[in-house]
Amino acid sequence: MGIDLVKAGRVKKPGRKALVSKNPYLRLLVKLYKFLSRRTDHSFNKVVLKRLLMPRRFKAPLSLSKLSKHMEKRPDNTAVVVGTVTNDERMDVVPKLSVCALRVTETARKRILASGGEVLTFDQLVARSPTGSRCTLLRGATKAREAVKHFRNEVKGNPKPYVRSKGRKFEKARGRRHSRAFKV
Repeated sequence: MGIDLVKAGRVKKPGRKALVSKNPYLRLLVKLYKFLSRRTDHSFNKVVLKRLLMPRRFKAPLSLSKLSKHMEKRPDNTAVVVGTVTNDERMDVVPKLSVCALRVTETARKRILASGGEVLTFDQLVARSPTGSRCTLLRGATKAREAVKHFRNEVKGNPKPYVRSKGRKFEKARGRRHSRAFKV
Protein backbone atom coordinates (compact mmCIF):
# COMPACT_ATOMS: atom_id res chain seq x y z
CA MET A 1 0.00 0.00 0.00
CA GLY A 2 1.27 3.43 -0.90
CA ILE A 3 0.82 6.64 1.02
CA ASP A 4 -1.77 9.20 0.01
CA LEU A 5 -0.09 12.38 -1.15
CA VAL A 6 -2.23 15.47 -1.46
CA LYS A 7 -2.22 16.46 -5.15
CA ALA A 8 0.46 13.82 -5.75
CA GLY A 9 2.93 15.68 -3.55
CA ARG A 10 2.69 18.97 -5.41
CA VAL A 11 1.52 21.10 -2.47
CA LYS A 12 3.63 24.22 -2.25
CA LYS A 13 4.36 26.04 0.97
CA PRO A 14 3.23 29.66 0.79
CA GLY A 15 5.57 32.56 1.39
CA ARG A 16 8.90 33.59 -0.04
CA LYS A 17 12.11 31.71 0.53
CA ALA A 18 14.44 34.27 -1.01
CA LEU A 19 14.57 38.04 -1.28
CA VAL A 20 13.43 39.57 -4.56
CA SER A 21 14.66 43.10 -3.83
CA LYS A 22 18.14 44.10 -4.97
CA ASN A 23 18.61 46.43 -2.01
CA PRO A 24 22.05 45.55 -0.56
CA TYR A 25 21.10 46.61 2.98
CA LEU A 26 18.05 44.32 2.90
CA ARG A 27 20.16 41.49 1.48
CA LEU A 28 22.61 41.77 4.38
CA LEU A 29 19.76 41.87 6.89
CA VAL A 30 18.21 38.73 5.39
CA LYS A 31 21.57 36.97 5.59
CA LEU A 32 21.92 38.02 9.25
CA TYR A 33 18.40 37.00 10.26
CA LYS A 34 18.64 33.67 8.40
CA PHE A 35 21.65 32.91 10.56
CA LEU A 36 19.92 34.05 13.75
CA SER A 37 16.70 32.16 13.05
CA ARG A 38 18.73 29.01 12.45
CA ARG A 39 21.03 29.37 15.46
CA THR A 40 18.60 30.68 18.10
CA ASP A 41 15.44 29.02 19.37
CA HIS A 42 13.46 32.25 19.51
CA SER A 43 10.59 32.79 17.10
CA PHE A 44 11.22 36.57 17.04
CA ASN A 45 14.05 36.17 14.52
CA LYS A 46 11.99 33.83 12.35
CA VAL A 47 9.13 36.33 12.21
CA VAL A 48 11.45 39.25 11.40
CA LEU A 49 13.07 37.19 8.63
CA LYS A 50 9.66 36.28 7.21
CA ARG A 51 8.65 39.95 7.20
CA LEU A 52 11.93 41.06 5.62
CA LEU A 53 11.28 38.67 2.73
CA MET A 54 7.74 39.98 2.20
CA PRO A 55 6.85 42.20 -0.75
CA ARG A 56 6.67 45.94 -0.19
CA ARG A 57 2.89 46.05 0.11
CA PHE A 58 3.14 43.99 3.32
CA LYS A 59 5.73 46.36 4.79
CA ALA A 60 3.00 48.89 5.48
CA PRO A 61 3.88 52.17 7.20
CA LEU A 62 3.08 52.78 10.84
CA SER A 63 2.41 56.26 12.21
CA LEU A 64 3.96 57.68 15.36
CA SER A 65 0.53 57.91 17.01
CA LYS A 66 -0.21 54.20 16.51
CA LEU A 67 3.32 53.34 17.60
CA SER A 68 3.08 55.35 20.82
CA LYS A 69 -0.39 53.93 21.55
CA HIS A 70 0.93 50.37 21.34
CA MET A 71 4.01 51.18 23.40
CA GLU A 72 2.17 52.89 26.28
CA LYS A 73 1.99 49.67 28.30
CA ARG A 74 5.56 48.67 27.44
CA PRO A 75 7.73 51.74 28.08
CA ASP A 76 10.95 49.71 28.51
CA ASN A 77 10.58 47.74 25.27
CA THR A 78 11.93 48.56 21.84
CA ALA A 79 9.30 48.88 19.11
CA VAL A 80 10.37 46.86 16.05
CA VAL A 81 8.74 47.72 12.72
CA VAL A 82 9.71 45.90 9.53
CA GLY A 83 8.66 48.87 7.43
CA THR A 84 8.49 52.65 7.68
CA VAL A 85 7.66 54.77 10.71
CA THR A 86 5.96 58.00 9.67
CA ASN A 87 5.21 61.24 11.47
CA ASP A 88 1.72 62.14 12.67
CA GLU A 89 1.08 65.89 12.82
CA ARG A 90 -2.06 65.37 14.90
CA MET A 91 0.11 64.30 17.84
CA ASP A 92 1.17 67.17 20.07
CA VAL A 93 3.59 65.37 22.34
CA VAL A 94 5.66 62.33 21.38
CA PRO A 95 6.59 60.14 24.36
CA LYS A 96 10.08 58.77 24.87
CA LEU A 97 10.33 55.81 22.49
CA SER A 98 12.94 53.30 21.44
CA VAL A 99 12.23 52.44 17.80
CA CYS A 100 13.86 50.05 15.35
CA ALA A 101 12.62 50.22 11.76
CA LEU A 102 13.76 49.71 8.19
CA ARG A 103 13.09 53.37 7.55
CA VAL A 104 12.03 56.34 9.68
CA THR A 105 10.91 59.54 8.00
CA GLU A 106 12.95 62.65 8.71
CA THR A 107 10.27 64.45 10.74
CA ALA A 108 9.43 61.32 12.74
CA ARG A 109 13.12 60.80 13.52
CA LYS A 110 13.48 64.41 14.70
CA ARG A 111 10.45 64.13 16.98
CA ILE A 112 11.56 60.80 18.49
CA LEU A 113 15.06 62.10 19.19
CA ALA A 114 13.73 65.42 20.54
CA SER A 115 11.62 63.56 23.11
CA GLY A 116 14.70 61.72 24.40
CA GLY A 117 14.04 58.52 22.49
CA GLU A 118 16.26 56.58 20.13
CA VAL A 119 16.09 55.25 16.58
CA LEU A 120 17.90 51.98 15.88
CA THR A 121 18.73 50.05 12.75
CA PHE A 122 18.24 46.28 12.64
CA ASP A 123 21.95 45.51 12.95
CA GLN A 124 22.10 47.70 16.08
CA LEU A 125 19.07 45.82 17.42
CA VAL A 126 20.80 42.47 16.84
CA ALA A 127 23.84 43.68 18.76
CA ARG A 128 21.60 44.76 21.64
CA SER A 129 19.15 41.86 21.81
CA PRO A 130 19.83 38.99 19.40
CA THR A 131 16.94 36.92 20.74
CA GLY A 132 14.39 39.74 20.56
CA SER A 133 13.99 40.05 24.31
CA ARG A 134 12.28 43.27 25.42
CA CYS A 135 11.23 43.94 21.84
CA THR A 136 7.69 44.46 20.60
CA LEU A 137 7.00 43.59 16.96
CA LEU A 138 4.52 45.93 15.30
CA ARG A 139 3.31 46.47 11.77
CA GLY A 140 1.09 48.84 9.85
CA ALA A 141 -2.32 48.07 8.41
CA THR A 142 -1.77 46.20 5.16
CA LYS A 143 -5.40 46.58 4.08
CA ALA A 144 -5.28 50.38 4.27
CA ARG A 145 -3.99 50.77 0.71
CA GLU A 146 -6.11 52.62 -1.84
CA ALA A 147 -6.03 49.58 -4.15
CA VAL A 148 -7.76 47.39 -1.53
CA LYS A 149 -10.83 49.64 -1.62
CA HIS A 150 -11.42 48.54 -5.21
CA PHE A 151 -11.45 44.82 -4.36
CA ARG A 152 -14.69 42.96 -3.72
CA ASN A 153 -15.37 42.66 -0.02
CA GLU A 154 -17.94 40.39 1.59
CA VAL A 155 -18.13 42.47 4.76
CA LYS A 156 -18.20 46.04 3.50
CA GLY A 157 -20.26 45.36 0.40
CA ASN A 158 -19.56 46.84 -2.99
CA PRO A 159 -16.08 47.71 -4.21
CA LYS A 160 -15.11 51.27 -5.02
CA PRO A 161 -15.36 51.86 -8.79
CA TYR A 162 -12.47 53.13 -10.87
CA VAL A 163 -14.18 56.36 -11.93
CA ARG A 164 -12.43 59.34 -13.47
CA SER A 165 -14.64 61.81 -11.61
CA LYS A 166 -17.66 61.75 -9.37
CA GLY A 167 -20.15 63.86 -11.25
CA ARG A 168 -23.39 63.89 -13.20
CA LYS A 169 -21.84 62.44 -16.35
CA PHE A 170 -19.75 59.67 -14.81
CA GLU A 171 -21.25 56.22 -14.19
CA LYS A 172 -24.72 57.56 -13.43
CA ALA A 173 -26.86 55.40 -15.72
CA ARG A 174 -30.56 56.15 -16.15
CA GLY A 175 -31.69 52.97 -14.44
CA ARG A 176 -34.96 52.17 -12.67
CA ARG A 177 -34.53 54.82 -9.99
CA HIS A 178 -36.46 57.97 -9.15
CA SER A 179 -33.23 59.89 -8.85
CA ARG A 180 -32.46 59.09 -12.49
CA ALA A 181 -35.80 60.37 -13.84
CA PHE A 182 -37.22 56.92 -14.48
CA LYS A 183 -40.95 56.84 -15.22
CA VAL A 184 -43.10 53.75 -15.71
